Amino acid sequence: MPATSSAPRTGSPHPTLPAGRAGLVVAAPAKLNLFLEVRGKRPDGYHDLETLMVGVDLYDTLELQPAPGGTLALTCDPPGLSAGPDNLVWKAADRLRTAAGRPDLGASIRLTKRIPTQAGLAGGSSDAAATLVGLNRVWGLDLPKAELAAVAADVGSDVAFFLDLPAAWCTGRGEIVSPERPGAAFHFVLVCPPVGLATADVFRRLTPPTSPASGDAARAAFRAGDPEALGAALFNRLEAPAFGLAPLVEAVYWRLAGLNPAGCRMSGSGSAVFAVARSAADAARLAAAFRAATPPGEPESRVLLVRSRHLVPG
Repeated sequence: MPATSSAPRTGSPHPTLPAGRAGLVVAAPAKLNLFLEVRGKRPDGYHDLETLMVGVDLYDTLELQPAPGGTLALTCDPPGLSAGPDNLVWKAADRLRTAAGRPDLGASIRLTKRIPTQAGLAGGSSDAAATLVGLNRVWGLDLPKAELAAVAADVGSDVAFFLDLPAAWCTGRGEIVSPERPGAAFHFVLVCPPVGLATADVFRRLTPPTSPASGDAARAAFRAGDPEALGAALFNRLEAPAFGLAPLVEAVYWRLAGLNPAGCRMSGSGSAVFAVARSAADAARLAAAFRAATPPGEPESRVLLVRSRHLVPG
């Protein structure tokens, strides 16, 4: 796969991994929403969105190998995660073989989670996209990207985005994807509070705006590779309802925003908050200052330094 590939990152099989010599190892990245506006509710119950999303170098890992007799078997680490048909990985595998007209195909899949759940980082959607890309290879289907994108849209709203990394402008319910090319790699400080937010709960508290915000400034700054301009153009319509549900998330946001980053926002429907740094050194400064400013007795947040995926290695 060429260095500029837009698909989730895959690796060569390794005999010491459960994927085995006949399988594949796929890295599934998290995403950040640099701009997110909700334009209104649709007749189907979803909301019309406009969002600028970028993949970052925080990954889950999937190990995929073929299995006989049409069996789908999913194991997860940590083991408390659901491993049945409600897991987007299982759902993606099943929808892919159905779309290919091959119900006889089976797979053994091991998912290692590193992306926090209910954090607005789309780890489940990324895992589903990685499953589609990986099993398309493992099963020898060779379906074109357009067919994978159709399956992805059926699996979940954010899944198709991860077929168009490193970044994209997404509309509809999130499944209409227009790739974006960043002008440079961006550095972020990602703070994940020890609370989760269910997307449906956040949207239930949302009142769509009468005059939606424009994402033009965020897109222009992103294309220019300008962290200062990007930080000033960040936007997320879901922050107010999310803060109402989780005061800790709001407290984390204001503490991070007060450390003079280029900009600060919540990602997706939360609960993760991120700051745009002006450089790698500025990101390290922000992370250290945030940790030092944590009040005694506050539950500890996970603080990570992440970078946007500028050129995606194969």
